[in-house]
Amino acid sequence: MSTDTSVVHKGGCHCGAVKFLVEAPKELNVIHCDCSICYMKQNHHFIVPQQKFTLLKGADNLTEYTFNTHTAKHLFCKTCGVQSFYKPRSNPDGYGIMPHCLQPGTVEKIRVEEFGGSNWEENMVLSGDTISSRSKLSE
Repeated sequence: MSTDTSVVHKGGCHCGAVKFLVEAPKELNVIHCDCSICYMKQNHHFIVPQQKFTLLKGADNLTEYTFNTHTAKHLFCKTCGVQSFYKPRSNPDGYGIMPHCLQPGTVEKIRVEEFGGSNWEENMVLSGDTISSRSKLSE
């Protein structure tokens, strides 16, 4: 699962019922969105292609919340309530991973970029392909 430019990070929820692996750089580019749900849960996440994410444990312990367009799939552990990853509206072919749900030791640096999700449609156009391309595999 690992390549020269990335490492395998281990992550999960607070109680340990949900565990996953994700291949991503050691230095993460994390999005801080201000849409209604991200604002309320203070969501910081980085996006990876679906193929770089492996759920090891807990599929049966996840519950899903959707709203508005129902494109984003907000997944929470039924036991502890932690959302360690989700399917973002901007990248339904990938996963948004919460860096604070990764085990220590593999992340070297986090760069945060602001995204104006409160004006989602307008800011997706302004961002061009920069956000939506994050869930695409490199050729």
